[in-house]
Amino acid sequence: MEFWFSEAHTKHVKFSIRVDRQLYSAQSEYQRIDVFESKEFGRFLSLDGYMMLTERDEFIYHEMITHVPMAVHPDPKNILVIGAGDGGVIRELTRYSTVEHIDLVEIDPLVIEVSREYLPKTACRLDDPRVKIHFADGLRHVRTRENQYDLIIVDSTDPFGPGEGLFTREFYGSCFKALKEDGIMVNQHESPFYEQDADAMQRAHKRIVESFPISRVYQAHIPTYPSGHWLFGFASKKYHPTRDLNDVAWNMLGLKTGYYTTRLHVGAFLLPAYVEELLRDVE
Repeated sequence: MEFWFSEAHTKHVKFSIRVDRQLYSAQSEYQRIDVFESKEFGRFLSLDGYMMLTERDEFIYHEMITHVPMAVHPDPKNILVIGAGDGGVIRELTRYSTVEHIDLVEIDPLVIEVSREYLPKTACRLDDPRVKIHFADGLRHVRTRENQYDLIIVDSTDPFGPGEGLFTREFYGSCFKALKEDGIMVNQHESPFYEQDADAMQRAHKRIVESFPISRVYQAHIPTYPSGHWLFGFASKKYHPTRDLNDVAWNMLGLKTGYYTTRLHVGAFLLPAYVEELLRDVE
């Protein structure tokens, strides 16, 4: 008997992976958490039935949400990460010796507990001494900060349930206030392909544009995310994502990556015509 995990991308489209076994399942205070093991994608995590990451392609997402801003900001020492309880963003950030402190704000303690046990490839650096874990609501945390962070990475779930508050105008305004005068915010920006996802993407982009003087969108191909075409938002008080890219300095760090390069960095901001049109409609 075959066991398949299926995620509905629309009412008419499902994405399915054949599963060898289910490693974990529980209902936390906030959401249902499941971990499965598959031949094609290795272990993967789902929250409320939506796939968050797989061992095979998580590196794409985590490299693109992390290294793009790190290659632009000249000296990011104090960083806030919201969400990201699986640890993938933390793993990438702690590769930089110049980073002094990382606040990780995750609303659900069970996500971190499960990731430590079942997803060691992503959770391997959660115990880095520079990382302070806060079990709190990201919106509430950022409300109380002012002129504190060089970089904020918003690795949120989709804009419903526990992640809903991280797509509001208030949240982006609070991030602006929490950043230093040359700070950068990067967020997962949903997919532009299916109508419901595109609507969520447009709403988020409109609110970010209203809050930040510099706001751009970039893309990556992530096979297990809806349509495989995924966007990220880059918002900044000062730095432009391509004109201020310091490719020489970043390449001299000698970081080995599987997806991100500084050449790809520039190309990722060159968007298809239909995505540019969606963004223009709300700008």
